[in-house]
Amino acid sequence: MEDYSSEKEAKDYRNIENKLIILYILDKMDLPLSYNQISKFVLEENYMNYFALQQSLAEMTEVGFLDKTQDSNHTRYIITEEGLKVLKYFEKNIPLSVRNKIIKYVGETRKSVKRDFEITSNYFYDYVSNDYLVKCGAYEDETILMEINISVVSRDQAKLICNNWKANINTLYGKILNELIREPEE
Repeated sequence: MEDYSSEKEAKDYRNIENKLIILYILDKMDLPLSYNQISKFVLEENYMNYFALQQSLAEMTEVGFLDKTQDSNHTRYIITEEGLKVLKYFEKNIPLSVRNKIIKYVGETRKSVKRDFEITSNYFYDYVSNDYLVKCGAYEDETILMEINISVVSRDQAKLICNNWKANINTLYGKILNELIREPEE
């Protein structure tokens, strides 16, 4: 029985460590992260497997350590005040080498994560009008820079607009803004 107990304790400790790693990543990134963004790091570094990640996210959301929001096609996770309290109390239980890897990862990827979060585009089929509604947005530090809603007749057009918005946001933003603030010609 003692082997089972120590095996169970090791598994319980690993589950706790998994949760702390996720909380630490979210705290250091200081941005809502999608499942893919979280899993990319924890799975590549072999900190946990797919099932442990799913279980940890679900359990922490259920107890209020994480908030889950829907953004375009992604579910994003953000650490709550309660999650921060738990992390601050137990942070030292994360091995220093893991904390250092997370800090390095955040330093290398935060800019691209932030850019992905600030430029959005998505489309929806409108059953009433039989058109596709394309929603595009550009944001900076929670401030709306520009939001555009466009109705188009085909899914291919909607996809193309979404792709072009993300790929050419700097050019499009500048052109649209310049046209809108230009004095009319007489």
